[in-house]
Amino acid sequence: MDENKLSWYLAHHTEQSCALHIEVGKQQCHLLNRQLQLVQSFTVSTAKNGISNQRNSNGTPSGLLSIAERIGNEQPLGMRFIGRVPTGEIVVPEVDVPANPMVGDYILTRILRLTGLEPGINLGGDVDTYDRYIYFHGTNEEYLIGSPVSHGCIRMRNDDILSLFSLVNCGTPVLISN
Repeated sequence: MDENKLSWYLAHHTEQSCALHIEVGKQQCHLLNRQLQLVQSFTVSTAKNGISNQRNSNGTPSGLLSIAERIGNEQPLGMRFIGRVPTGEIVVPEVDVPANPMVGDYILTRILRLTGLEPGINLGGDVDTYDRYIYFHGTNEEYLIGSPVSHGCIRMRNDDILSLFSLVNCGTPVLISN
């Protein structure tokens, strides 16, 4: 882990009480305290196409980012979002491999929208994470968590995104690395 980036960010943003580190190679999200000590880990699913900051790559961005928006507070577990707006539809996620899987990659329960913090790497131009609509979010395909299958987002089990959402704020730093 490039602890220097997270240490620098936390030193300059004393209002932040934690940080996140995504290890794409292990499909893990680690919640860290201000001293960068492990508090909790979650299994996630990142992009099928691996790491890429490029627009239209369907890759998970890398580098230092932060949470820009928290969407879905007080919505029920399984709420489906389209365009970051709750639809009113509650979806029960598939936790085991289904005989007839649902069609579609649904965004459920909560959204943590990311923005890049490194100009030319994940901020601005054709590498802008915010403009790519990259999120942490719940999924209807919980049975795929732990495998790289997303279109760039960081998918989580719905109970896990609910927990993580309650622990982070806008501005929480996120380091994504291989």
